[in-house]
Amino acid sequence: MQVTAALPPAHGGDAATDGKRGKRRGSYNCGRCGLPKKGHNCTIKTPVSASITTAPPDSSLSVVSVPSSAASGLRHPSSSLRRALSFDDLDEGGSGFDPSEQEERVDADLFSETDPDLDLDAESCGLPVNLLWDVMRRLPPAGLLSAAKVCRGWRETAKRIWRAAEELKLRVPVNVTVGFVASMLQKCPGIVRLSLRMESDFDSTMLACVAFSCPNLESMEISTFDAATIRINGDELGRFVADKKSLKSLKMEGCSNLGCFFLCSSSLCTLWLSDLHSLSKMVFNCPQLREISLEFSCQENDSTDLTTMIEGLGRSCPRLQNIHIASERLSHSAVLALTAAQLRGLRMLSLVLGSEITDASVAAISSSYPNLELLDLSGSSVSDSGISMICNVFPDTLKRLLLAVCPNVTSSGIQFATFQLPLLEIMDCGMTICDPNLQNPAADENNCKLQKTSVSNVHLINQKLIIKHSRLRKLSFWGCTGLDALYLNCPRLIDLNLNSCTNLHPGRLLLQCPTLENVHASGCQDMLIGAIQSQVRDASYAATENHSPSKRLPDGSKRVQVPHLLSEESPEPEKKRRRIDRQHCNVLRG
Repeated sequence: MQVTAALPPAHGGDAATDGKRGKRRGSYNCGRCGLPKKGHNCTIKTPVSASITTAPPDSSLSVVSVPSSAASGLRHPSSSLRRALSFDDLDEGGSGFDPSEQEERVDADLFSETDPDLDLDAESCGLPVNLLWDVMRRLPPAGLLSAAKVCRGWRETAKRIWRAAEELKLRVPVNVTVGFVASMLQKCPGIVRLSLRMESDFDSTMLACVAFSCPNLESMEISTFDAATIRINGDELGRFVADKKSLKSLKMEGCSNLGCFFLCSSSLCTLWLSDLHSLSKMVFNCPQLREISLEFSCQENDSTDLTTMIEGLGRSCPRLQNIHIASERLSHSAVLALTAAQLRGLRMLSLVLGSEITDASVAAISSSYPNLELLDLSGSSVSDSGISMICNVFPDTLKRLLLAVCPNVTSSGIQFATFQLPLLEIMDCGMTICDPNLQNPAADENNCKLQKTSVSNVHLINQKLIIKHSRLRKLSFWGCTGLDALYLNCPRLIDLNLNSCTNLHPGRLLLQCPTLENVHASGCQDMLIGAIQSQVRDASYAATENHSPSKRLPDGSKRVQVPHLLSEESPEPEKKRRRIDRQHCNVLRG
């Protein structure tokens, strides 16, 4: 860095002229401590944050930055990734690191690479380096690119921010070539987590670009939109996974062109592949794999042999904890292959769209995996007998039970499950109690796959449900056209889905759920929506009214409220009353 020194007056110049000239050259004092720069080594380290705010929704790029010098000590698995098997995000795990410790390490490493005398007054429009970093890190990527054109100091700071980025989220529009992605990846050589939103096709050239530009890649997620497709085959995907020795998470949509694949990795822990179709061979050699999600497209000519695939999966991936498979070809034989694998760590099992999965399959699952926390058999042929087996085996572990579009399940089975499973937090019974004489308005593009399994099994209409549960937080009865009466006493319930419950009578609805936040009532009758709004409004008013203590009369006949002034107990804290006042419930009609 060049530091200008004070010059003596020339040609009889006065001191005022020299003072002005000195200001034009830049400050003679340190920008951090104020001491003269000459012979001075500043030791003050002003804390800075190490993150860049994400771009607006319409931006094509968003970046999260952490200084690359601290990357080796800060790399950790993502803590908030949504699980394929999760019905919601209630079980977000801890990240396992201390944010304050991270920031201190970031600050120390950042300034250890910086010249102690660095002051950008002369080259950065009068801004100190710490202030310039703090401002530029908050810019969206488009603004950061523009800021780099202002001057040399800003350009160097922008480069340093790009080099420090560890996570890149990129939207690739239709008219953008692979060169755009390559230029962005070259700016961020320390990328660890990459997310691509593809609006154009993703081909082998793009995959090679990612493999070359991201040598330390740990997580890659590719989502497709509109008419975009993944135009790579199984061999190319297998080579990519084998070459990436640090890859831990791979999530890809639109994998209809794979044909067959062989995945071999000693580091891969999470694998999500969707839109699979007619795979002639699937081989997994991933000993560290803990979560797998395979979703097959609903096409009648699918020739995938799921039984053989599951047998190989059990042999080569012994540490699996979460399994999600969605396919119409799921059968009882596939379930038997899964139970024969004896995956001791299995905690979440989701087998969706398997109309050939019966109560015998439930018996096999119950006998082999008694520690399940989530069980999803949506679209199966399970009946109330299967629910009874589930309740007998999992009363101490099961927290999430999803039985949507199971036409053999009745209101009696649902009530029995809520009574016998005390730890249950989430239950989905959508389209289980259906009137066969009505065409369910819930049939749309989003659930057309499940609709195929809902054959016209004759159910008794005008069914009644009475549920009292102390732990339930989310409950869904979407599309239950045969439901006539509903009585809920769930003090922790926060979300209730009654979409398309067209036969639910307004006078036979009782909601005793003081913590309810959202009620979904799309497609319901206006009178029912009015009854829901009235009950949640009354519940909100009851929660905010005076909570005075009550005592019995001397004869013990009845209770009366006692004012706080006459009560020995201290009044309710003001903070708690304010929290109660903020409670409200949203009735969602759209």
